[in-house]
Amino acid sequence: MPYLLDTCAILFIAEKTADLSPATLRLIDAAPSGGVFVSAMSVAELACLQERGKIALKLHWRAWWNEMLKRTAWVSLPITSDIMAEAFSLPPPIHRDPVDRVLIATARLERLTLVTTDGKIRSYPHVGTLS
Repeated sequence: MPYLLDTCAILFIAEKTADLSPATLRLIDAAPSGGVFVSAMSVAELACLQERGKIALKLHWRAWWNEMLKRTAWVSLPITSDIMAEAFSLPPPIHRDPVDRVLIATARLERLTLVTTDGKIRSYPHVGTLS
């Protein structure tokens, strides 16, 4: 099963925190090469979070991101016009966070399970999730 990591999941995995379940972490670890995806939207979110002082990364966000991709072999997905169109035409009920909308749309269009601890995303009935 292929996975898309929410920005929070990327941080939890990178920092080795226990916010994701052990079962989910085992699934991600056991995923075949090319089976774990991240969105370019997460790059933007990480940059904003670091620049606002909301997260403390050991490196500048750009170097940190490049290092994570090298270390993990996660596949970075671009934000396409199809993803943006899907993000802003998702079936209700959907909340307003544009980052979450893009991640949900990406998971839906690419047929990926979204790995997240975000309760709003997990309760959205139109995308498969793990936490």
